[in-house]
Amino acid sequence: MGKEFSITPVTVPKVDTKYRHIATQLPHPDSVATIEKLRKYEPISMRGQPPIVWDRAEDIFVYDKYGNRWLDWSSGVLVTNAGHGPKEIRKAIIDQVNSGLLHNYVFPSEERAELAELLAQLSPEGLNKIFLLTTGSEATECAIKLARSWGIKQGGNKKIGIVGFERGFHGRTLGSQQAGGMAGQKSWIVNEDPAIINAPFPDGYWQTDTSFESLLACIEKRGMKPENIAGVIMESYQGVGPDFAPVEYAQKLRKWCTENDIVLIFDEVQAGFGRTGKFWAFEHYGVNPDIICCGKGISSSLPLSAVIGRNDIMDQFGPGSMTSTHTGNPVCVAAALASLRKIKSEKLTENAAKLGPILLEGLQAIKKKHGNVVGHVTATGLVGGLQILKPGVKEPNHDLAHLIIEKCFHKGLLFFSPVGAWGQTVKIAPPLTIPEEALRDGLSVLAEAVDEAVAATK
Repeated sequence: MGKEFSITPVTVPKVDTKYRHIATQLPHPDSVATIEKLRKYEPISMRGQPPIVWDRAEDIFVYDKYGNRWLDWSSGVLVTNAGHGPKEIRKAIIDQVNSGLLHNYVFPSEERAELAELLAQLSPEGLNKIFLLTTGSEATECAIKLARSWGIKQGGNKKIGIVGFERGFHGRTLGSQQAGGMAGQKSWIVNEDPAIINAPFPDGYWQTDTSFESLLACIEKRGMKPENIAGVIMESYQGVGPDFAPVEYAQKLRKWCTENDIVLIFDEVQAGFGRTGKFWAFEHYGVNPDIICCGKGISSSLPLSAVIGRNDIMDQFGPGSMTSTHTGNPVCVAAALASLRKIKSEKLTENAAKLGPILLEGLQAIKKKHGNVVGHVTATGLVGGLQILKPGVKEPNHDLAHLIIEKCFHKGLLFFSPVGAWGQTVKIAPPLTIPEEALRDGLSVLAEAVDEAVAATK
């Protein structure tokens, strides 16, 4: 896992369609110097994406400066729900910059008050306290802290357990990674918190036991009881698939958390703001959490995240003891307000819901043709994935997933690098502004790329 794409320019067939235009070698020879400079000055961990030096991005397209245009199925890793750089968001950012207020720490501002009110209105009843941060990792770390603090208040120092899930991802800070349980990520974590548990995630594919009892058994195996658990943090869908838990599982989880005074946290950082055809992805379960962690698509652009929760949980800390230097930065807030209003006014959630079945049908057709290497296939709204396997066996195949993405890149369809616990998933996440015609165009390119990649590895 972690394979790099070649930066040696190659000649690829020219593409000139309504949604894609490739006219040069890829990467363009003149862009290689920039990539090499980044490799010199950035850590190796920053490598790994298809070698396009972005010049600009507009709506569903990404451009380099050499005349090439890609249909974007990355959304800048599920950020640009309202499209890349829409005029409403650009104007909001510019107007805020021109207002003269670029930073105000946690001193009051009208902008932050407006966004907090809007997020409360968009959240389930009872979740009306908003803490604005910068990244998804900050949001999940904060939620874990809130849950553990709440647990200690309810049950003393023995009620500190946090339950996350295997193959989960909640960010790249230490606590969020421990709560996540992504395969292989813990090899460097020396002081793993013994009160953080990774339960099996009931995706029905890698984990075939989808019963709620599997979670209870995991807790018992670790020598803990419900009275020792402070919080459960679960991605509304696991990003590695994307995979939802069974509805019955989620409903039993909600009931169990309520009965045992356990804080239920849904991580909506990549799932929220219309991505799945519901404004919040947890709506598919028919339950509400105690805390929502969100970010990415909140602004469709600038760094902003939020923790949204119950008053009693959010108000545990006194004045000045839960703040952040860049809490609700006014420019980021302006972008978020414009993004949320565009998602609502242009019914982008509804567009995702309408196009979801088309995306799933297209992915299932690819699986039907290549079932020996395409394993688990999922799509809900405008997020989907192909989990790629070694031929004929249920083993992840990072190399083939990587090759499929590279071939799509050469054809003008842009993905981020393979994701998943073993880097096996080709993840589909276009902006929610994508029209049906463009979605079908991308599906045809993906199907062609899978054909070519499979043929090349025989």
